[in-house]
Amino acid sequence: MRITELLKKESIELGVTVSTKEEAIDRLISLMDAGGRLKDKAGYKEGILAREQLGSTAIGEGIAIPHAKVEAVREPGLAAMVVPEGVDYEAFDGSLANLIFMIAAPAEGADVHLEALSRLSTLLMNPGFKEGLLGAKTKEEFLTVIDEAESDRFGEEKKEENFQEEKAAVSVSETPAVNAGSYRVLAVTACPTGIAHTYMAAENLENTGKKLGIALKAETDGSGGAQNVLTQEEIAAAEAIIVAADKNVEMSRFDGKPVIMVPVADGIHKAEELINRAVSGTVPVYRYEGAAQSVTEGENDGIGRTIYKHLMNGVSHMLPFVIGGGILIALAFLFDDYSIDPSNFGKNTPLAAYLKTIGEQAFGMMLPILAGFIAMSIADRPGLAVGMVAGMVAKMGCTFANPAGGDVNAGFLGALFAGFAGGYLVLGLKKVFSRLPKSLEGIKPVLLYPVLGIFLAAAVTTFINPYMGMINDGLTHLLNGMNGASRVALGMVLGAMMSIDMGGPFNKAAYVFGTAQLAEGNFEVMAAVMAGGMVPPIAIALCTTFFKKKFTAKERQSGIVNYVMGLSFITEGAIPFAAQDPLRVIPSCAIGAAAAGGLSMAFGCTLRAPHGGIFVLPTIGNPLMYLVAIAAGSVAGCVILGLLKKNV
Repeated sequence: MRITELLKKESIELGVTVSTKEEAIDRLISLMDAGGRLKDKAGYKEGILAREQLGSTAIGEGIAIPHAKVEAVREPGLAAMVVPEGVDYEAFDGSLANLIFMIAAPAEGADVHLEALSRLSTLLMNPGFKEGLLGAKTKEEFLTVIDEAESDRFGEEKKEENFQEEKAAVSVSETPAVNAGSYRVLAVTACPTGIAHTYMAAENLENTGKKLGIALKAETDGSGGAQNVLTQEEIAAAEAIIVAADKNVEMSRFDGKPVIMVPVADGIHKAEELINRAVSGTVPVYRYEGAAQSVTEGENDGIGRTIYKHLMNGVSHMLPFVIGGGILIALAFLFDDYSIDPSNFGKNTPLAAYLKTIGEQAFGMMLPILAGFIAMSIADRPGLAVGMVAGMVAKMGCTFANPAGGDVNAGFLGALFAGFAGGYLVLGLKKVFSRLPKSLEGIKPVLLYPVLGIFLAAAVTTFINPYMGMINDGLTHLLNGMNGASRVALGMVLGAMMSIDMGGPFNKAAYVFGTAQLAEGNFEVMAAVMAGGMVPPIAIALCTTFFKKKFTAKERQSGIVNYVMGLSFITEGAIPFAAQDPLRVIPSCAIGAAAAGGLSMAFGCTLRAPHGGIFVLPTIGNPLMYLVAIAAGSVAGCVILGLLKKNV
């Protein structure tokens, strides 16, 4: 099957103008549906958005390839769109996407289409191919460019019934012509859906290897199974292995070899750096420990980076419970009548009582979820139950003096400790039980790990709860005892942290602190955190509006979107601007965010919902002055940025 068999004229649109990523996705889904490829547009969109949540499918240099393999697809297909002015697709390099291909793959059925999809991904790594598509004046010319490029690169297509033989031949043709066992570097590439990025990374690594004069073979772990599979002879002879993957791959075969483990995106964007490192002789030797190996992070992470990675895994899974539960609780107060019974505020009316009850249940799960997924990040699936139970023990405040709990408030810090304790205890159990006979392998995950792990993690958490309670209570008393300048200073620090790296460690640390204090009833902290996070996009949007000469036409267009993102508390909207001009954008936004956070504290604003931006304004205490704080910070950031930036 050729690429052009998957791409109908009805699914191509040239000269398109779209202003947002979501608008681009909707337009492409409509094109896909126009080609008759979909059974359920809504279901297909859900699959596309789920893939985007794993990371943007924009690969940089003006190209994006959204894709999904779901039941909602009737038959495999492509949709293509050329956006001359570009659209912000959240590319790592900040570039606007001009050429977007959307891929639809059915969840079940024959895989004859996968080779064509992998070929498209491969061709897109060729700049000349991209320019030919962007320059096409008609749909027919667009299809001709694809057809000719495919023939030049892969030769004429054989009949579809000979697909398996052709696939093997293509795999060989894509590999440098060298004798087996003489590759200096080997690679494995894989992405969660196995449709696009898998093949792009492999193509770029092999092409870069040719350019550097280093023989390299890449195995692709795609949706249709592994292709170009590495042999034991090749592995034994290679100097090093590059595993560029965002999902688990078979790692036991690399035991004793130098291995570099990175995200699949690095195979696309950092191929030369990876290959030079692979032949440098400095790559650590990999040791297989028998557990499932995730390779989405580098193997040289330091202790701090490792802890941060595990913490963020817990936080990312916790946030939906915090946000959903927190907003429902906030709505309960909004819809209640304080005059009925002040002591029961939030549950006086039936609607308020229902919202608050559901919200409290969701909000109450945040600590077990946090601890469970921290433990799972450390010890894989066996750690999940252990961490969740330990987190529940921390939430209950159990002590040996009172196993039923309630005496201490271990809270957020206790759950953090419980998650890490549970994860590392399971790792220890894995090492202890690794010497058991293979005949007992099956009882480890269903009996030994959960029983011993839960008991030991609960016991350790119970022992540490009183100490965590003292720390937590001390911090709460400290915050409650702050007044005047000290509270303003805290708000300024938190606001600035939200803006320094816009979604990075500082931002996440401030947000996690805000949600933790929200759980303890310190609502002013969360208000300052959200105010600081809203400022960067709004400040940039204002600057693109009132200092037009400082920005290009594309930047001004993207700036308009930042109004919505800022008002929605999506700090990451400022990232493309910060990436292009960090020395001017980041300080300006940080000063404005600090001002907003400090003013929020000074005005005594409160926030019961951990997200929502302007849309949860009715649930904010002192809402008018909260708007003043955000507006003042945004204007300050805008003016400073306008003064620092030079005219384009």
